[in-house]
Amino acid sequence: MSDRVLITGALGWLGISLVKALIKGIPDVERLSQPKDDLTLRCLILPGQDPESIQKISDQIEVIVGDLRNPKDCDRFCEGADGATLFHTAGIIHPRQVSEFYDINVEGTKNLLNSAVKNGIKRAVIVSSNSPCGCNPHPDHLFDEKSPYNPYMNYGKSKMLMELAVSEVQKSGKIETVVVRPPWFYGPNQPPRQTLFFKMIRDGKGPIVGDGDNLRSMAYLDNLCQGILLAAESENANGETYWIADDRPYSMNEIIDTVEKLLESEFNQVCAHKRLKLPGIAGDIATVVDGSLQRLGLYQQKIHVLSEMNKTIACSVAKAKLELGYYPVVSLEEGMRRSLQWVFDNYGGIDN
Repeated sequence: MSDRVLITGALGWLGISLVKALIKGIPDVERLSQPKDDLTLRCLILPGQDPESIQKISDQIEVIVGDLRNPKDCDRFCEGADGATLFHTAGIIHPRQVSEFYDINVEGTKNLLNSAVKNGIKRAVIVSSNSPCGCNPHPDHLFDEKSPYNPYMNYGKSKMLMELAVSEVQKSGKIETVVVRPPWFYGPNQPPRQTLFFKMIRDGKGPIVGDGDNLRSMAYLDNLCQGILLAAESENANGETYWIADDRPYSMNEIIDTVEKLLESEFNQVCAHKRLKLPGIAGDIATVVDGSLQRLGLYQQKIHVLSEMNKTIACSVAKAKLELGYYPVVSLEEGMRRSLQWVFDNYGGIDN
């Protein structure tokens, strides 16, 4: 990996974790525990965002304000970065309008890659999603890198089109690219929606749609950052795609039970020990409603999330282990413990 690094989405949930991993290392991973002394970072943030939270991490960080939808902003961000490594974590998951998926995830990525090529950036590690492959065809199935595209809604389609655009640039031979596919991730610096999830579990409203035995792959942020950094370092990763997640998928019951246990045993929270149980058909109805709204160009976050709650979305990380030496050292209980600790340290609890 180059001593010069560029990161988009630097103030996002993943972006800020990646900045910290580069500047401070990943303590749980010996080969990545010590950062490079001479590393310099250039971080892209959106207009109106406060750069203080990343500027105070290190004086090695340069902040550029811009929007991926503006090619000139991308040129300015990539200017003078010959031989650099680019980490593209920016994207939109829950937009106001469906069109934003394509404007940001697809066209924004094309703008960024065009600028990266013009400015001689050596390698771009592009963060995608599980959504281009959709939902597993049966409960025991795991996605791998040979799984066909079957995008889930417009977010999945936008990430599929993004991956295809990356593939076209890769074929040109003008830049090295690696695509990383994380599923649902969790960890410090979480957005309010994840804290709300914790609160719902404590209050007996943790949602179980169907029997709760459907599997979900998750990625603790340090595990994900490990995979992303290894993808940047490995010569053999050029042109490849990797699923990066925790070692195994978890059932929805296990996820909610784990959070509830930690809240009560380690964070002195009185839990209701109930679940908001909905029949599996509620998820199917939400899928129909979500699809209908999105065909009108509209997006409703709660309906979309409900539509996924009864589905299996699980992957194998075997290829990343074999080719990158990836080893996800943090599993669900420890990852959720750290996530909750961050919330309590920074906000005094899950009610704030």
